[in-house]
Order: sequence, then C-alpha cells, then structure tokens
Amino acid sequence: MATKEERRAKVIEVLNKARAMELQAIHQYMNQHYGLDAMDYGELAAKMKLIAIDEMRHAEAFAERIKELDGEPTTELSGPVAKGQNISKIYVHDTVEEDRVIEAYNQFLLVCRDNGDSISVKLFEQIIDDEQAHFNYFDAIKGHIESLGDSYLSRIAGTSSSTGLAPQGFVITGKE
Repeated sequence: MATKEERRAKVIEVLNKARAMELQAIHQYMNQHYGLDAMDYGELAAKMKLIAIDEMRHAEAFAERIKELDGEPTTELSGPVAKGQNISKIYVHDTVEEDRVIEAYNQFLLVCRDNGDSISVKLFEQIIDDEQAHFNYFDAIKGHIESLGDSYLSRIAGTSSSTGLAPQGFVITGKE
C-alpha cells in the first residue's frame, strides 16, 4: 500500500499537469483575444478574454491546492501556443483543446479519488463544469461560422471588445 507521502505526490503531479494546461490555455486564449480584436471581432474578443480570465482562476486554484499539499506549483506551459490563427481555425482548435482538457481532468479526478484526496476531487469537479461551458461556447461559435459563414461574422464585425470589467489589481486598489 502506498504511503501518505506517495499518495500526496501523485495528487500533486496531476494538479501540476492541470495547472500547466491552464497556463497554456491562458496564453492561447489571450493570444486569440488580441487576434480577434485586431480582426475587429470585438464581441468574440471580449468573450475570449473572459474565458482566459476563467482559466487564470483555475490556474490559481490548482496552485493554491498544490501549496496546501506542500508542493511547488509549476510555471511551465503544457504545450506551445498556436499563433496567427484565422477565424475559421480558432474555434475548431479551441473545441478540440477543451474536449481534451475535460477528458484529462476526469482522469486526474480519478487519480485524486484513488489517492484519498476528496478536496482535489471537488476542485476538479468544479473546474470540469467551467471547461464544459467553454467547450459548449466554442462549439456553438464553430457551428455558427461553419453554417452561416460571412453573414455571421459580418454581424459581429465592429462590435465592442470591452468586457465591462472594473480594473482591479494590486496597483489599482492601492493595497500594500
């Protein structure tokens, strides 16, 4: 039977794999956000930025759990960022990636369960719900672009890329 330390190490390993996937997603989605904004698809750019912010929250949640288990959160990305994608490729790419993440996180959840970490199981369950919402959104946009093409995209062209978020952060809030 595995020791408590061995079980904890297995959980930390999958939490760090998930964190690396989130860090890669942040970079990917922010790159796509900038590209969509530059192509003047503001509404799509704004949504992409919000999804990247969701991924930031996930990366932080995984890091916090890793630290609770006395591990060291990774700063590495799980893979390269696809740059310069055109609009017809972005949502196909992201749908595939979110599907891959959901599958991986379900497997990571099982590792946590098998190693007796119900807190990490709950964390994965919550994040899988978010990733499913991202998948559904990307899949819907992909479908609109495939079936409606330029008529769909022309409706979005020139829309605002504002997310309506109030700026927050260490400097803006003035906390020391």
